[in-house]
Amino acid sequence: MSTASIRHYLELVRFSHTIFALPFALLGAALAAKAPDGWRGRPQDWLGILLCMATARSAAMAFNRLVDRHYDALNPRTASRHLPAGKLSVRAVGLFTLACSTAFVASTLLFLPNRWPLALSVPVLLWLLGYSYTKRFTSLAHFWLGASLSMAPLAAWIALRGDVAWPPAWLALAVLLWVSGFDILYACQDVSFDREAGLNSIPHRLGVPGALRLAATCHALMILALIGLGLSYPMGTIYYTGVWLAGLLLVYEHALVRPDDLTRVNLAFFQVNAVISMGLLAVGVLDLLLHARPG
Repeated sequence: MSTASIRHYLELVRFSHTIFALPFALLGAALAAKAPDGWRGRPQDWLGILLCMATARSAAMAFNRLVDRHYDALNPRTASRHLPAGKLSVRAVGLFTLACSTAFVASTLLFLPNRWPLALSVPVLLWLLGYSYTKRFTSLAHFWLGASLSMAPLAAWIALRGDVAWPPAWLALAVLLWVSGFDILYACQDVSFDREAGLNSIPHRLGVPGALRLAATCHALMILALIGLGLSYPMGTIYYTGVWLAGLLLVYEHALVRPDDLTRVNLAFFQVNAVISMGLLAVGVLDLLLHARPG
């Protein structure tokens, strides 16, 4: 495979955007791994988390491009994507999706003898792939996407501990609200196209002003969920300082986008959210390193 082809596949799945979900998977793993006498987890468990995140997300993104290729061709904003533009063939993207899906299921074998990741791999994969069809029948597609990414910290906890507890549940809720909110913001760009194409979305249903208000509500609730995580674990001052700063960044994000000016949506979506996800991982891990926790 040529360098150009590899670049096309990485661009197809927007591999650089793994930064949105991976930090929360790693934070969920860090919460699960912390113990009074050190850290749980074998090297292969951490490798498994990285491989599962990369392959599951790549499979879901490639499948989304495959399913939406006809809509992408009609939308001026997305007409230059790889399938409509002919940079990659339908067959090539289909095989890539199948390869990533297979690799995702195979990666869960690294967690054995913990069988939960393997047992849950196919249902999780079906949920992730199912998102690609949601805009055809529900305006709540943004929350389906949020739920998809929220599985990351829960899955990491289950992979290391084999159970479910309140800390990863609070973190998963925070991710669900965060992703749903910024996806609603992002979808405001396509409100006219969604109406013309008969696709469902919150901006289509509520209008751009109503969609922006709902996105802001989601992000306010996200901060409450992060506080819930801090109380249930419990976390310390460093973590809460990070949550406070994340709240300020979310206020800034919403200040960038107005109903009559959507030109800065990409700045809000890509740059601000990347800082939020990486920042929360950094303060969360630093807090765990500097303070003892119950087992």
